[in-house]
Amino acid sequence: MIPGSSRRIARVRPLVPESTMRPSEQYFVTNDCPDFSSAEGRSWTVISSPFPESLANAESPARTGWTAGQEVSEDTFRFLAPSVPANVLGMAHNTGPSSRALPPQAFHKAATSVIGPGDTIELPEGGGQVDPEAELTIVVGRKARGLTLKNARAAVLGYTIGNDVTSRDHQKTDQLWISAKSQDTFTPVGPWLVTDLDDSALSMGITHNGRTLGAGSSADLGWKVDEILVYLTSFMTLHPGDLVLTGFPAESVPLQPGDTVTCQVEGIGELSNPVGVRDVSGR
Repeated sequence: MIPGSSRRIARVRPLVPESTMRPSEQYFVTNDCPDFSSAEGRSWTVISSPFPESLANAESPARTGWTAGQEVSEDTFRFLAPSVPANVLGMAHNTGPSSRALPPQAFHKAATSVIGPGDTIELPEGGGQVDPEAELTIVVGRKARGLTLKNARAAVLGYTIGNDVTSRDHQKTDQLWISAKSQDTFTPVGPWLVTDLDDSALSMGITHNGRTLGAGSSADLGWKVDEILVYLTSFMTLHPGDLVLTGFPAESVPLQPGDTVTCQVEGIGELSNPVGVRDVSGR
């Protein structure tokens, strides 16, 4: 459920006959019904891209039934990650109030690691322990540099769910965490973003193969959304569609092939992905 002033925005791909498919076709849809599972919650309105400054997030040329203002049902499309980011960033050691004892520190996740809801998380063969992390994720709405605590929220389009999949073995040997965090499929995101959400105390957690693990809250994060954005934009420019994973204060378990992992964030919903093993034969 979402508060009355909020709405959901999703990036989707129509389910159309193969003969009419276009490469990387995408549209944006919105829904302001607070009950996601109701008939109204499953009926969406096509909109123009909410990232007008971003070519990567431009909507595809209109096709029949997919022009702005038209209604589309969830059974006519599949959800993609809510944006195509130029940058995907996460916050290191941001799991509790004690995190403030250290200066804020970010890490990069490759944009190519992003997948959508229902896509398979591919574990590296013989890759050791790999953990999921359910995180409140900021979706940047406009180009931003040098933000302050007073204006940081103006750069936020909304929030989504991110799964910061992490190889613990690689994390131990790679000081920059690139190989631990940026592997293909290691950043599931979605299924939509929610605007105007009070992020101060949102419950978050993981369901692993149907078993609910210990939850945490965004209130537990040492560095909050405004502070994170001020920190990041003090040295880099954020772009429309960029994703910022804020931290994981809850319980996790290692992933195995055949698992299903579902990340939950209060007010946004659930992000589910199956788990498999990476096929290296095609490299």
